[in-house]
Amino acid sequence: METTANVLVGLVAALHAYFLVLEMFLWERRPGRKLSGFDAAMARATAPLAANQGLYNGFLAAGLIWGLVADDPTGFRVQVFFLGCVLVAGLYGGLTTNRRILTAQAAPGALALAAVLLAR
Repeated sequence: METTANVLVGLVAALHAYFLVLEMFLWERRPGRKLSGFDAAMARATAPLAANQGLYNGFLAAGLIWGLVADDPTGFRVQVFFLGCVLVAGLYGGLTTNRRILTAQAAPGALALAAVLLAR
């Protein structure tokens, strides 16, 4: 179960690294505009906000990677903390912004958190 938990944590970290790239560097290009549904003008106007979100997603990815490489009990605690952050952010975003965030962020975070807790 520990291997499964580590793989899931790694996948959530990779997902948030992808969000960082998408929101910080590709927001005004096709991938970012396809995700947001914004036209070029709206994408340009919201790019600073998206970049800020991307930076936060990068912090989540970094924290999850830290949790994977740190020895226990620190590694376990860091994983639980950052997966909790992923879950809360995903729930909030899904309920206030776009329901797709529930499946793209909250669900993977919840699965990884459950696996980490079960592996303990």
